[in-house]
Amino acid sequence: MFQVLSAEKTLKTNRLVITALLICISSLSSCNRGQNIADIPTPASIEGLATANALTAVAPPEGFRDSVSFPEVDANLQKLLGGRYLVTLEFTGVFTSTPRTTNAKATAEVWFNQSGSRRVVVDITGELLGKTDNNFEAVRLGNDSFMVQNKECQNAGPDTVTAAGLRAGTLVGGVKKAITAGEKATLNGQEAFKYNFTSIDLNLPSIKLSDGGTVEATGGELWVAPALNAVIRFYVNLNVTNAVIFDRALPVDGQVIVRYDLYDVGQITNIAVPNGC
Repeated sequence: MFQVLSAEKTLKTNRLVITALLICISSLSSCNRGQNIADIPTPASIEGLATANALTAVAPPEGFRDSVSFPEVDANLQKLLGGRYLVTLEFTGVFTSTPRTTNAKATAEVWFNQSGSRRVVVDITGELLGKTDNNFEAVRLGNDSFMVQNKECQNAGPDTVTAAGLRAGTLVGGVKKAITAGEKATLNGQEAFKYNFTSIDLNLPSIKLSDGGTVEATGGELWVAPALNAVIRFYVNLNVTNAVIFDRALPVDGQVIVRYDLYDVGQITNIAVPNGC
């Protein structure tokens, strides 16, 4: 009797399984759910998952996780004990609508202390800027400013104050908005996170566009140290057309290279009156 009941039970079970399979075959919309891309509410790609994992693995801390804004690349440096940065803006191209070539390069190296003392060494070359081999050194100590140019010392006047207060943000600007790139590195002795930006995100005070002028970033990167709330590196390559650089009279077409690096963070530099004053 037990064997007969077991056989009947087994037969019923088999019939249920076969019935379920037949239902699945006749109704693919229910049993194949999730096998078609259209069935998945939020499909994910392999590339997307790889990016998500990278972002999670090296995500910046809170406050820096999604985006950052540094319209002036040297913002917040006054909060550091001291440091040094090197900034360069270089142009190579032609005057707009002419075959005449022109160039310009401005480099500024700045040492600063939290006390407000600064030392600025500037080197300017290129026909576009009106002069070749023009350079000066300027120092600010408290309320006093000094500048040595052409071996002559000035210790008064608005030009001296301006020279001693020259900032990278004034020369090359920065980035209005940049999005985290999911990369981390140690740059110039600091832990920094990389951010990406587009042409429309740039703040470029030294470049103004004439009618129909364009500016396009062909490459660039922004590295920020969250522990300092400061930019460690800002590099960008630009193509410009019908652009006015450094307020010169004639517009130009060509390539602009911007470079900024922050070094020696936390080091207090001995800044003194420049030689010749």
